[in-house]
Amino acid sequence: MDKKDLQILAILQEDGTTPLSELAEAVSLSSTPCWRRVQRMQEDGVIRKTVTLCDPAALNVGVTVFVSIRTNQHSDAWMRRFVQGTRDIPEIVEIYRMSGDVDYLLKVVVPDIAGYDRVYKRLIKAVELQDVSSSFAMEVLKTTTALPLDYASLTTRSTSSP
Repeated sequence: MDKKDLQILAILQEDGTTPLSELAEAVSLSSTPCWRRVQRMQEDGVIRKTVTLCDPAALNVGVTVFVSIRTNQHSDAWMRRFVQGTRDIPEIVEIYRMSGDVDYLLKVVVPDIAGYDRVYKRLIKAVELQDVSSSFAMEVLKTTTALPLDYASLTTRSTSSP
């Protein structure tokens, strides 16, 4: 990737529906070379997919809960049950395996506390857990899907390359 690629990514991370003509103009390229760069980044897996971000409150899932899970089981069989059980709960939108005192951290979106209780009951039914601790977000101070681009590896591209 080079600086042009990073410029393209910065724009697309802000608005994935930016028309190719506007994208090309913004990075001082003609449409075809710009399109080729986008295609290459998709093929290389740099751009994984384009999505539509929805407003949680508009969809009545405005309550975010962070769920810390500890387990005393670390077998492959337990992990498979955990992954399958959590994948079947659509309110769980993110899952991380952690280091430190917490084994897993889940991000859950629900309409209210009763909604979270239903998720909790499905979760503990799916797999044995040692400890479950929930924290309700009071206010969102920052949220973004854009990744920082300052750490991307830059390569030198020849001037004849699009």
